[in-house]
Amino acid sequence: MNKGKLKTKQARRRALASRNRMRAAGTRPRLSVCRSERHISVQVIDDHTQRTICSATTVGKKNAVAGSGAVAGAKVIGKKIAELALAKGVKQVAFDRGPFRYHGRIKALADAAREAGLEF
Repeated sequence: MNKGKLKTKQARRRALASRNRMRAAGTRPRLSVCRSERHISVQVIDDHTQRTICSATTVGKKNAVAGSGAVAGAKVIGKKIAELALAKGVKQVAFDRGPFRYHGRIKALADAAREAGLEF
């Protein structure tokens, strides 16, 4: 197996393992994070009804943030997703970091969402 396929397979395994633990643990909606080199996106997902409750991303003109792929962009998106979730009546979520380590942009997003009122 070549190195690229192995890395993809390992990342998928890490993401599925963390998601399965969350689904088994409770009934909270899941705050799912997806990051790329340039952008970061988050969704609040209800796994029981299989619906996305709300989402926020740095992609697009209306969401344009200087340095949108950096920590500053992640903080803005964290505040925005917390406001949207609270408006929909969601106060508690389970944080789904996927295959990404909890540091840098992922940590900044989580801290900003906590400060804005979401409970993890």
